[in-house]
Amino acid sequence: MSVDVQDWVLHVDLDQFLAAVEVLRRPELAGRPVVVGGDGDPTRPRQVVATASYEARAHGVRSGMPLRTALRRCPDAVFLPSDRAAYDAASEEVMATLRSFPVVVEVWGWDEAFVGLRTDDPEAQAAAMRAAVLARTGLSCAIGIGESRLLAKTAVRAAKPGGIARLTRREWAEGWGPRPVTEVWGIGSRIARRLEACGVRTIDDLARADVDVLAAEFGLRIGPGLKILGLGGGTDPLDGSPRVAKGRSKEVTFTEDITDPVRVAAEVEVVADGRLVTHVAVKVRTATFWTRTKISKLAEPTTDPAVAAAQAAVVLGRFTVDRPIRLLGVRVVLDER
Repeated sequence: MSVDVQDWVLHVDLDQFLAAVEVLRRPELAGRPVVVGGDGDPTRPRQVVATASYEARAHGVRSGMPLRTALRRCPDAVFLPSDRAAYDAASEEVMATLRSFPVVVEVWGWDEAFVGLRTDDPEAQAAAMRAAVLARTGLSCAIGIGESRLLAKTAVRAAKPGGIARLTRREWAEGWGPRPVTEVWGIGSRIARRLEACGVRTIDDLARADVDVLAAEFGLRIGPGLKILGLGGGTDPLDGSPRVAKGRSKEVTFTEDITDPVRVAAEVEVVADGRLVTHVAVKVRTATFWTRTKISKLAEPTTDPAVAAAQAAVVLGRFTVDRPIRLLGVRVVLDER
């Protein structure tokens, strides 16, 4: 259906991305249940699913699930280790394909991006992009179409896998209003509970909410922003600048809990890739799942990993932990200049 020329946002969402990349590398796995996560060994404890193919999902395998649970649910699945370099390369090729069109591409991760364009036929443009991605990379994607990021992101739910769907502001107002606020992208159960205290339970309630009440509860920036979500999302322009990571992190979940302070300190590893580091944060999770993160600003930015590691050791020393440690993580905040 053609409409007047106007600005549209497309949400491009790659189907089962990590698993799809692995199947491209191993064509003999096509049609089989594939599970990607950890080192690929489902018999080892404390490893989780990063992505499952649709065939594995049919058996109840989901992202974030322990690999051991995935093995019980789908014993015939092929388990593969995560390969970040391969996913980086595949993602870059997809984004380059999208940028070959006269559009603005705002990258949101390995497997998704928002695309801004002006057209009278967004479905035709979406179909052309989907075909180009498949032809160049061998990867399938779904595309949601909307007049805002929120509407496009919501529309893609109906498009997956491999399809195209549109959601307009009118359709949002008429069809989505009675739904709970947790149906809105970006609103989880915690925010929903605070909204309920303000008398807001549905998307209609949010769209009609008093901005002053929301600002009093959530602050002058977030409160009014939530109301905009209730109305179908804002119209701020997409950012097509290259995506630069604001931080680097590494977490390790130990096969067995560790208690030796010397070993704990030795396990702290900093990954900065030569970038200028301004802050270092350390995350600790004990065997009882008590989890805390502490962060510290460096005296001055540094590219020296030894300096960053020394600061991480200082931050680790601020924890008073008398229980076995299950997980350690370190995150560095990078200077964006």
